Amino acid sequence: MSKVRLGLIGCGGMAGAHQRRFGHLGERLQLTAAVDVVAERAAAVAALFPGARAATDYQQVVGEVDAVLVALPHHLHHAATRFFLDAGKHVLLEKPMANTEAECLDLIAAQQRAGTVLMVAYCMRYHPLVVRLRELLEARTHGDVFQLSIWTEQLTQYPADHWASSAATLGGGQLFSHGCHYIDLLLWFLGRPLQGTHFGTNLGTPWMEREGTSNVTVAFEDGRLGYHFGTWGARGTRLKYSFHAHCTDGMLEADISGGRLLLHSGRTQEKAGESLRLAPDGGQILMEAESGKHTENEMRHFLDCIDTGGRPLTDGWDSLQGLRVIWRLYEAERAGRIADLRGLDLAGGQTRDATI
Repeated sequence: MSKVRLGLIGCGGMAGAHQRRFGHLGERLQLTAAVDVVAERAAAVAALFPGARAATDYQQVVGEVDAVLVALPHHLHHAATRFFLDAGKHVLLEKPMANTEAECLDLIAAQQRAGTVLMVAYCMRYHPLVVRLRELLEARTHGDVFQLSIWTEQLTQYPADHWASSAATLGGGQLFSHGCHYIDLLLWFLGRPLQGTHFGTNLGTPWMEREGTSNVTVAFEDGRLGYHFGTWGARGTRLKYSFHAHCTDGMLEADISGGRLLLHSGRTQEKAGESLRLAPDGGQILMEAESGKHTENEMRHFLDCIDTGGRPLTDGWDSLQGLRVIWRLYEAERAGRIADLRGLDLAGGQTRDATI
């Protein structure tokens, strides 16, 4: 099987995270082009991969790639992705898909015309701890889930003139840029949303034009609740990146930063005399995983879809649903009301499975 010739479009802040996937999947792909408007950044990435070409204009490399990973500032996603789809190339597009619904719909239409793969890079869908947590919830191993809470606490500071400080180029605030990962996961875990609220502030993150700290609560069908707290202003943290899934027979904790999946339950204490692995800070260790984004799993799925013609787990329609939730939450926040989130799973005639 010939290797997929891949171009990296954008060699800035995310380039380091993406290099892991190239190293792990060298038998299936070859980086043939590294593109960035800053020539030195493109050259630095290209130098890591023998034979790769550095360029400052992505149109120059279209004949040298079968697929591209688009890792540009958000406001540039649409134009670059549309160019490569129209050229018949497969595209793995960094989240969020685009800054407006019209742009998202245009990319979905372009993909359908081209018949190639368009996949949005929601890497947390492919994290081993997240995958296992969802499997346990879907199987009701510890009863029915009634509350899923996600915390992402970090310090992310940009200069005032950086594209990520501006609401227009970022597409919103912290919720749109980073929280979109976790809105996507709440939908994937809990099914169809009914209503929700968002409160955001840039207090503590004055470099952000819109919110640098975000609180989201969503009510789902069958009484399930989802919550996400994200901040780019954490000067200290204990929760870091963690998921708490409260079920009727115990609480599952995915400690993403610590690389552990834990069960907290009265039964854990009762069975302490058995050969269980107990964490020093409490809970039974169900699984451990290397820390990091595990982007190689995401890339593997992208390559599988190219090989088989299968639909990506995070395709255009699926990704648009999560963004529609965010846009409705933003709209309701401005109006001072609860957001109506019903009907968002009907995009394009395709439905998101309610699996829990």
